[in-house]
Amino acid sequence: MIGIELTPEHPVDRVVELGTAAERVGFDTVFTSCHYNNRDPFVVLTRLANETETIRLGPGVMNPYEIHPVRLASTMGTLSEASDGRAVLGVGAGDRSTLRNLGLADQRGLRSVLETIKVTQQLWRGERVDHEGTFRARDAQLNYTAEKSPVYVGGEGPHMCRMAAKHADGLLFNGSHPDDVAWAREQVEHGLDDRPADRGAFDFAAYTSVSIARDADAAREAARPPVAFITAGAPESVLDRHGIDAERAATIGESISEGAFSTAFEAVTGSMIEAFCIAGTPETVTRRLNAVFDHVDSIVVSAPLGPDLDTAIELAKTAVDQADR
Repeated sequence: MIGIELTPEHPVDRVVELGTAAERVGFDTVFTSCHYNNRDPFVVLTRLANETETIRLGPGVMNPYEIHPVRLASTMGTLSEASDGRAVLGVGAGDRSTLRNLGLADQRGLRSVLETIKVTQQLWRGERVDHEGTFRARDAQLNYTAEKSPVYVGGEGPHMCRMAAKHADGLLFNGSHPDDVAWAREQVEHGLDDRPADRGAFDFAAYTSVSIARDADAAREAARPPVAFITAGAPESVLDRHGIDAERAATIGESISEGAFSTAFEAVTGSMIEAFCIAGTPETVTRRLNAVFDHVDSIVVSAPLGPDLDTAIELAKTAVDQADR
């Protein structure tokens, strides 16, 4: 998979325009980010289903707290129907900073994601479901035949990586630095040891923040917003790996939750950008992608993409094509 993430912080028409451009230059999958404070990802995906032909489409990633997993299964079934079978489900524990606004941060966890995968797949098989766990379902069943979609787990912790390798079709690992991606590959290999043979091949994809432009300084400046979110949600072990102060990361997260985005973005340091984004010229991006491809099967070029999105989509695809993979 050579995918791209689009963020519906922009008007729907604009995101659809970017998605069709991504298909035109050769990306094979487009994910839309899922935060309550942006536009609804499934409205965007439905529009993209109507205006594209081959590119796969999915949320990247939806959490099972803002939307009930049974509803999520039906929403994905509908997207698959609307796109002639091109739907891909990205599901994960969600962004801690924005879930805090909804009183849902304490519900984050591996178990809820795993239960969502299992129940969703049961419903897609046409089964009637009773479930009692991190969520409840009673005698739930879809009244139409929903085509099964590939399921990718979005995550970065060791247990989530291993669970994805055992139970899902792929992992969307939120990482851009080769040290993090190499560590994640080790976790995936542990999970694959317990993966049943009948589950088929597994796709380990780096969900890599990229900011690309011919002006390196402009690319790095554009990286601040997504790096702020990534830093705020990073486990302490990851922060320690890169020598990032955990208290500063927590302060950034608090600013995001309070809606003080400018304050959060200004607090991003150069070491945070280096750890959590591939930012720079096309030559720099290609070189750093080479190091990431040493450890992964696939890549998703994710936000911010760059200071100029139209140019960034073309430059990013060229950088991926020129990387050794």
